[in-house]
Amino acid sequence: MLPQSIINRIYYNVRPLIPRKYQIALRRIVASRKLLSSKGVWPIDPASGAPPDGWPGWPDDKRFALVLTHDVETWCGHAKCLDLVALERALGFKSAFNFVAERYTVSPKLRECLVANGFEVGVHGLYHDGKKFKSRRIFNERAPRINKYLKEWNAVGFRAPAMQCRLEWLHDLDIKYDCSTFDTDPFEPQATGVGTIFPFFVNGKQGGKGYMELPYTLPQDFTLFVILKQENIDIWKRKLDWIAERGGMAMILTHPDYMDFGNKPGLDEYPATQYRDLLEYVNEKYKGQFWNALPVEVADHCEKTCKNQARKPARPLRVCMPVYSFYEADNRVIRYAETLAKRGDHVDVISLRKSGQPHYGVINGVRVFRIQERVKNEKGKLEYLVRLIRFFSRSGWFLTSRHLKAPYDLIHVHSVPDFEVFAALVPKLTGSRVILDIHDIVPEFYASKFNSGSRGVLFELLVALEKLSAWFSDHVIISNHLWRQTLIGRSVPEGKCSVILNYPDSELFRKRQRSRTDGKKIVMYPGSLNYHQGLDIAIRAFSKISGELPEAELHIYGDGGERDNLMKLATQLALDGRVRFFKELPIHEIANAMVNADLGIVPKRSNSFGNEAFSTKILEFMTLGVPVLVSSTRIDQYYFNNDIVQFFKAQDEDDLADKLLLLLKNEPVRKALSARALGVVRDFSWDLKKTIYLDLVDSLTVSVE
Repeated sequence: MLPQSIINRIYYNVRPLIPRKYQIALRRIVASRKLLSSKGVWPIDPASGAPPDGWPGWPDDKRFALVLTHDVETWCGHAKCLDLVALERALGFKSAFNFVAERYTVSPKLRECLVANGFEVGVHGLYHDGKKFKSRRIFNERAPRINKYLKEWNAVGFRAPAMQCRLEWLHDLDIKYDCSTFDTDPFEPQATGVGTIFPFFVNGKQGGKGYMELPYTLPQDFTLFVILKQENIDIWKRKLDWIAERGGMAMILTHPDYMDFGNKPGLDEYPATQYRDLLEYVNEKYKGQFWNALPVEVADHCEKTCKNQARKPARPLRVCMPVYSFYEADNRVIRYAETLAKRGDHVDVISLRKSGQPHYGVINGVRVFRIQERVKNEKGKLEYLVRLIRFFSRSGWFLTSRHLKAPYDLIHVHSVPDFEVFAALVPKLTGSRVILDIHDIVPEFYASKFNSGSRGVLFELLVALEKLSAWFSDHVIISNHLWRQTLIGRSVPEGKCSVILNYPDSELFRKRQRSRTDGKKIVMYPGSLNYHQGLDIAIRAFSKISGELPEAELHIYGDGGERDNLMKLATQLALDGRVRFFKELPIHEIANAMVNADLGIVPKRSNSFGNEAFSTKILEFMTLGVPVLVSSTRIDQYYFNNDIVQFFKAQDEDDLADKLLLLLKNEPVRKALSARALGVVRDFSWDLKKTIYLDLVDSLTVSVE
């Protein structure tokens, strides 16, 4: 059977060709099946009733909020608006009307009349054709025109047609609130609800402006009376009473298009008296206990108190992370995976395997599937590419088979390589969201790894592949701000790209006493042994000072293609025993080794890649209280200065040797440097920054079909 997301797309593409009575007949057949399978979560999802942490309650200690909203889908509905206004005013209520801006002519006089009488006006898309969120390109084309109508109508609220939306895209709209979601509604095309009957704040990207999300919480009138053919308002009453008991927001979504204010409802109409019965029920049972508010009033009331509240998804998410690296040594992947696992999400990682490692293991709640063995000994471009393609094909097959058994909500793909994102093709086509996380920008990484230039056919091919991979993804994460500028300039729309640095895990990297008391002075480098890392420069510089500091040693931890060359260089310079090589360690073990160093060193070359590749080793040393000696690359001077790290001239082994002597001979200088760094590095904590990632994940997956 075809996935529901594809069925939805087919239906909405052919719907204009289907007569109205057959549309309704089809929807009734589908709804009858969904009704049977959704008894435990509709019309009430018990899990959605808990208020968020720090919930302030409603104004004047009201028991619950009642928010009345109407989507005006056609000219027929537009013509009935004043009848609906008269009904509500007679019973003492006010509401919001959302108009489709370019499907019919929206009367300025009607809008003025609504506002003058205490009602609100919002925008309900441009055409109501189901295409606005079909692609980012269509959304980008329409967003400026929607903003034009928002400004022209003096409106601050938006609701997506057919409730099809992606919350992360709505940051491009000039809105105070959105109401395109619901707590639970299995009858909608995007049937995943947000799992709460309370408003919540959707944080902006990179500290930008966010907005309030107001989910509707009472079943839609069209669903109840036209599709399910309910003859009374018992479901409305039952859900309203449940919301009132929990102090939530009872937001109703009705359509004047489907209300009959006469005595002969048509095929897709119901008597307006049923809506009136609901309002009378509220007045009679809850008089004085509810706050009848406009959506903008709810947004204003909740924004200050909800802005900093973390919101959990309606249910645990199923997340898969393919990564061409060893999971235990990849701090960036570990942070993401364990953060999601700790809040209850189900996280699978597809990774590489070292010789002797088991194929499967569970690490701090994360399931790790090691599908391919790797030794970091690639000697050429072709060998490296073959191994990448082998992992791509294996991970794609493995990911697809697991997804078809139990669908993933999110595939968070880690690059290198960028094209690994296409391993998520089947999940993407069946409704999963896809994040491309670029650890190292691939064209420049390739040029550095194989000492090739930044020009040529192959480099341009890698840029084209970068663009295609970014287009395929729902969002792109990049690991520093300089690379974000590069990506935006050549491959990714600005609104689709976020920066998340390699922040240290504060549970592992924290100031503590070291255990070493041997009197040596240890300079340490932990990381990959690639050409751009400049370890050969560090070894040559160390040879220049080894005679003056016989107690000094250079310890190098890691694996990579340059390991053999570096070991030969140390032997040639008669540094055996003074320059020591250690195997790559898991992240928790390397932290214990780093804290025992006297000085950390990051000697990167300032080539096209190394000049802009951010090294998390610097932050990790700083957090441990170890002073750091750093190459004066563009990226490191972007984030740091000489008050908190000691810079040396990039690729200058003489200057590096001078700075090594300066620091290793002067313990007070080292202590002062690390003390100042500790005061700054607190702002680079993953504990503080992880909400950026969680907000992104939740904004993407809240609208998973």
